[in-house]
Amino acid sequence: MSGLTHLDEAGAARMVDVGGKVETVREAVAFGRILMSAEAARAIADGAVAKGDVLAVARVAGIMAAKRTSELIPLCHPLPLSKVTIDLTIEADGVSATATVATTGRTGVEMEALTAVSVALLTIYDMAKAIDKRMTIEGVKLLRKTGGKSGDFAA
Repeated sequence: MSGLTHLDEAGAARMVDVGGKVETVREAVAFGRILMSAEAARAIADGAVAKGDVLAVARVAGIMAAKRTSELIPLCHPLPLSKVTIDLTIEADGVSATATVATTGRTGVEMEALTAVSVALLTIYDMAKAIDKRMTIEGVKLLRKTGGKSGDFAA
């Protein structure tokens, strides 16, 4: 089972020991979209969704999710995050979300960025589902990451 760092010699799941790694500045950026009807996108843009300010709530939900990623993804390390931003852009057919997460630590923040985007988009769905139950979340992906032993990555 060599090469799979979350498995021990017997193939059992384990949390990777990062104790010997050097602390470096690490940042990750993730992206995703939620597609919806023009009516739902307009309602979000106009602040006319009955549940309230969709973008403000989604932004806070994404930040909270990044901070709690280790509670959701079993083998993730809890990390002291130094930065979490959620940028939301209303489009004619939906909303795009970009999360940027940073820390100085021994392991990366890719999962935190991906979790932040996912929860922000799920929150938009929850708040606007009365207008459009056919919304679709798509394209959640890591755009780039910096820092760490494996080096930089860009999609």
